[in-house]
Amino acid sequence: MGWFNYYGLVVMAVIMMPNIIYGVKHISSESAYRNKAVEILEQIGRYGCFLLMIFNIPYTYFDFWFNYALIAYLSVIGGLCLAYLIFWAICWNRKDKLKALSLSIIPSCIFLFGGIVLANIPLIFFSILFAVCHIYISCKNSF
Repeated sequence: MGWFNYYGLVVMAVIMMPNIIYGVKHISSESAYRNKAVEILEQIGRYGCFLLMIFNIPYTYFDFWFNYALIAYLSVIGGLCLAYLIFWAICWNRKDKLKALSLSIIPSCIFLFGGIVLANIPLIFFSILFAVCHIYISCKNSF
């Protein structure tokens, strides 16, 4: 695959579109849960995942490590992206546990699956960090 992951760039564009649109339309939406340490760790995990989904750092990933891994990568991540967009459409104006959990678990799964299939050690690390913090913050904000 080389140092640049075109598939990862498309995935990032797809999952960021509804977030950007929502952010523009709901400028004043603020997190009710405040824990600086968890918020900082979440942001470190988020941006680490963003970068590592698009850029492969040499010697830290091993590319697709099994037969038909590219097909599995595109199928599973494509399905998860579709599910993410569907949940955004369903939960657009909601503020409940379904929205909080679905819109935090699905991207976490996208990042983690991408890291596992590419055997990308830093992406796996950052996706776990992001998942734990993002799901925790989302749950705290939904209650």
